[in-house]
Amino acid sequence: MRYLLIIVGVFLSITMFSKKLKEGIYRGVLILNERNNVELPFNFEVKYKQRKPSIIIRNGDERIVVTEISIKGDSVNFKMPVFDTEFKTVLKGNDLEGTWINNYKTSSNTIRFKATYGEPKRFLFEPGTAEPLFEGKWEVTFSPDSRDLSKAIGLFHHIEQTDLVEGTFLTETGDYRYLEGMKNGKTLFLSCFDGSHAFLFSAEINGDDLVNGKFYSGVSWQENWIGKKNELFSLTNAEEITTIKNRGQKLSFSFPDLNGNLVSLNDKKFDNKAVIIQIMGSWCPNCMDETAYLSEIYQLHSRQGLEIIALAFEKTTEYEKARKQVTRLRDKYSVKYPILITQQTGKDRASELFSIVNKISAFPTTFFLNKKHEIIKIHTGFSGPATGQEYAFFKNNTEALINQLLKE
Repeated sequence: MRYLLIIVGVFLSITMFSKKLKEGIYRGVLILNERNNVELPFNFEVKYKQRKPSIIIRNGDERIVVTEISIKGDSVNFKMPVFDTEFKTVLKGNDLEGTWINNYKTSSNTIRFKATYGEPKRFLFEPGTAEPLFEGKWEVTFSPDSRDLSKAIGLFHHIEQTDLVEGTFLTETGDYRYLEGMKNGKTLFLSCFDGSHAFLFSAEINGDDLVNGKFYSGVSWQENWIGKKNELFSLTNAEEITTIKNRGQKLSFSFPDLNGNLVSLNDKKFDNKAVIIQIMGSWCPNCMDETAYLSEIYQLHSRQGLEIIALAFEKTTEYEKARKQVTRLRDKYSVKYPILITQQTGKDRASELFSIVNKISAFPTTFFLNKKHEIIKIHTGFSGPATGQEYAFFKNNTEALINQLLKE
C-alpha cells in the first residue's frame, strides 16, 4: 500500500506540475554551425483542442501537423509525422531549448534547437516593397566548377509585392519541396524544415544573377550554388532517365505486405488490370508527396480496375522496424493499396532487383503498366505541389495516361 501511494504521488506530481506549452506562434531555429552563426529558421504554431496540444509547422503553403507530443514537468518532446525524427526539448519560460534528433543517421544525428514564443518572422529582417526580382525560371548550378556539378531549375515568387519569397528547386530526381524566405538588401535567404529536410539557402544578388550561393542540409552537408534567369532552360525528361533494357521481359517480384502476406504482381487480383508500381521509401519526402497523390488517384480509379503496388526500400533490412515506419506513412495518407516491405535499402539494390531497366537512379521511381503488365512509361522522381505548374502538368499527363490504360 505504501509503495502504491508513492507511485500515485509521483504520477500526480508530474501531472500537476507539468508546464503548459503556450498557445501561439513560435520561431524555431536549428543551429547548423554555432561557430559561424549559421541558423536555419522556421515557424510553427501551437494550438489546443480539448486540452490536447498540436504543433503546426509552416513552410510556404505547407502545414505539417504534429500530434505525438509528450509534456512532463518542463520537458516537451514531440515526434515528427511520417519521418523517424523527433525533438527533445525543455521549456524555458515560454521558449523551448533542446535538440532535433534524426534517427535515420548513426552519426551527426543531433542538431541544437531553440524556439522563441511570439516571434512570427522567419528571418529577422523587415520586408520591404519589392520589384518582382525572382519571378520566372532560374537556371541553377550546384557545386559549379567541380566533378559533382548538377543542374536544377529555381522556381520562385514574391508574396504580395514584398521582399518575402517562396519557391523551390526542381531537379531531375524531384524537388526541394516548400522553401520560404526573403530578400534582404542584396541577399536572398530561403529555408525549409519538414521533419526530414533541414535546408538553408543563401545567395548574393549581382544584377540578374545569383552568386556565392550557400546550401546547407543539416550539419553534415554544405554546397555552393549559382543561378541565372533563363526561361528556356530545361532538365532531362523524367521519363527518359530510367529505360527498359528488354521489352520482352516483364516485372517480377514477391514481397510481404504490412500484414506479412506475400504479394506478387502475378497474383490473381492483378490479372487484366492496369497497375502502377511505386518504388519508394517512407523516409523520402518526394515519396511522401507522391504517396499523397497516388492515394487520391487510387480512390478515384480503383473501381475502374486500377491497381497500385508500392515497394518500400527503407533505411533498415529488419521487417518489423520497416513495417512500423511504413505503417505511419500509410495511416497519414489513408493509403488503401498494398505497400510491400522489400527488406532492401538503396538505389543500387533496387537496380539489382529490377534488372529489366538500366538503373533506378532516384526514389521514387514509378512504373505504369497496361493490362498485359507491359511497361508503358517509367517516371523518375516526383515534382510535388511546391512546383506549382510543373505539378499540375504532371497530374494532367498522368491522369490522361491512367484513363487510356483503363480503356484499353
